[in-house]
Amino acid sequence: MLKRVAPAIGLFFLSPLAGEFLLGNLPITMLPALITLAPLYGGGALLVRELARRRGAGWPGIVLLALAYALVEEGLVTRSLFASNFAGMDLAAQAWLPGVGVSAWWASFVLGGVHVAGSICAPIAVMEALVPARASEPWLRVPGLVVAGVLFVLGAAAAAAYAGEAALPSVVQLAGLAAVVAVLAVTALRRRTAAAEPGTDARVGESAPTSGTVGQGSAPGPWVVLGFSLVAGAVFWLANLASGTLGAWPVVAVDLALYAAVCVLVARWSRRPGWGVRQTYALGAGYVLTYAWHGFPQPPAVPVPAATDLIGNVVFALAAVALLVFAAVRLPDPSRPREAALRPQ
Repeated sequence: MLKRVAPAIGLFFLSPLAGEFLLGNLPITMLPALITLAPLYGGGALLVRELARRRGAGWPGIVLLALAYALVEEGLVTRSLFASNFAGMDLAAQAWLPGVGVSAWWASFVLGGVHVAGSICAPIAVMEALVPARASEPWLRVPGLVVAGVLFVLGAAAAAAYAGEAALPSVVQLAGLAAVVAVLAVTALRRRTAAAEPGTDARVGESAPTSGTVGQGSAPGPWVVLGFSLVAGAVFWLANLASGTLGAWPVVAVDLALYAAVCVLVARWSRRPGWGVRQTYALGAGYVLTYAWHGFPQPPAVPVPAATDLIGNVVFALAAVALLVFAAVRLPDPSRPREAALRPQ
C-alpha cells in the first residue's frame, strides 16, 4: 500500500516545499509550518491531479483546476486577491481595477506564475516523472481522495484564520469568484477524451502514433523543452522583480503574453510525435530550477540572519537538484525495447 500511495505522499510535501521554501518566501527555520502548509498546498495539488486523472482530463484539465485552486487560495483563504494592501504592498497602486477591486498585476503574478506553475503543475510533473508507468493514472482510491479533501479544507481554514486581519471580499466579489471557479472546474472535468494528452501512451508516457500529426515534425527533445522552461521562468520572474521600474501595466502585459506563448507552444508540441513524460518532466524541472535560483535574491517573509537564509537556500536548492536528477534517471529511455519500458516501476 505504501508503494502505491508514495507518489501522492511525495506530492503532498513537494508542493509546499517548492511553493514557499525553495522559492525563498520562507526560511529553513519555518519548516514546522509544513503542518499547515502541506494540507493547503499538498492537499490542493493532490485534489487537482487526482480529479483530472480520474476524469481523463489530462494536462489541460490539470492547468484549469490549478487556476481554480489559485483563485480559492488567494480569493478565499489569504484573501489577497481583493486586498488593496497586502504583505506590505500597496496593491491599489499596482494596475488596480476599480470596478472589480483587484490589482491586475497581483492577479496575473500570483495566480499564474506562482500558483498554477510553481505550486501545482511543476510539482505534479516532477512527481509523475518519478513513476512514469503511472504518470497518467490516479494514485489514490476514493478513501485517499476524501482524506486529501479533508486535509485541504483543514489547511485552508487554518491559513484563513492566520490571515484573519485581511479584508473580506464583498458579496459581489465572492459571487464572481465562485462563478469563475465553477466554470473552470466544470470545463476541466468535462475533458474526458484520450486526446487530452495527444500522442501520449499513458503506460510509459512516451509517444504513440496519432492522426493529424503528418507534416508537423517531431516534438522538441527534453533538453530543448528544459531550456524553454528556464527562459520562460526567467522572463516571468525578472519582469515581476522589476515591476517597480517597468511599471505594473507593462509587467501585466509581459505576464499575459508569456502565459499565452507557453500555452500555445506546449499545446502544439504535445500534438507532435515524440511528446511524452520526458518533455512534461522537462517543463516542470525547468520551473523548479527557476524557483531554486529565485530563492537566493528573494528576502524571506520571516526575518532571519543572512547566514541562516543562505544556508536554507543552499539546502533547498541542492535537494531540488538531487530530486530532479533522481527523477530524470527513472524516465523511460526511448531507445530501449518497448517491452522493457513497460516493466513495473
